[in-house]
Amino acid sequence: MTILNFGSVNIDHVYRVTHLVRPGETIASSDYRQFSGGKGFNQSIALARAGGDVCHAGRVGADGVWLREQLAADGADVHLLEVIDGPSGHALIQVDDEGENAIILFGGANRTFTAEDARSIFDSFGADDWLLLQNEISALPEILELAQEQRLRVIFNPAPMGAEVLDYPLDGVSIFILNEVEGAALTGASEAEDILAGMRERFPNATIVLTLGADGAIYDDGSQRIAVTARQVDAVDTTAAGDTFIGYFLAGLAGGDDPKTALELATQAAAICVTRPGAAPSIPRRDEIDG
Repeated sequence: MTILNFGSVNIDHVYRVTHLVRPGETIASSDYRQFSGGKGFNQSIALARAGGDVCHAGRVGADGVWLREQLAADGADVHLLEVIDGPSGHALIQVDDEGENAIILFGGANRTFTAEDARSIFDSFGADDWLLLQNEISALPEILELAQEQRLRVIFNPAPMGAEVLDYPLDGVSIFILNEVEGAALTGASEAEDILAGMRERFPNATIVLTLGADGAIYDDGSQRIAVTARQVDAVDTTAAGDTFIGYFLAGLAGGDDPKTALELATQAAAICVTRPGAAPSIPRRDEIDG
């Protein structure tokens, strides 16, 4: 059984500045670094490092071939990660001396998908396979509908959350993995118990996994409720914590773990992730958790 991650791949361009640039102003940057990014990319890295069987479907431009190579080196199947004409998705990120940031995000190749593209990708997958989606590629409403027709088991992480998600055809989603902000947007509730109740009312047949940051996570499939606590660590950078959790949780479930064991594995991996700077570089490998 394969987890098909149909998701974004980005290049992050990070500039260190004394202050965030003002309208009409030109300033010098004291440092520049380029990183891999995109929620889809990070989740595929996490799945692969957790030992999951993951195939990443996506698109990059010629400027993003190194991202494809990085995914492959970590063990992901990249035969559906196309290199197309035009720029990869990317972010221009200013970080000032106070740690504040300003970000311009360009979807690039991530925003070129159509329903027909999705149909051709799904032709290679069936009812025994899982489909992981985030909210960073184009044609998501059509992709969700096609996935339901194909009887794929759909796991949806509604991040980054936008008003458009409320209009997506979400009734075919099998597992929602979301944080409190995303849960509040979908339900109008603010407390964890109320979010879970609202999600259960709206999506009675779905499994809900609500992540609570330093407070752990809750799993609710309608017949059982499982809560796990997070390992307490000194956090350095939480950038990829959610993506790490998702990759490890799904790898655990797909590998035959019961939900509680998968939750515990995911929270342990996320705890290691936040003690390191960066996104993909901070995602641990399975032997760091099992060892």
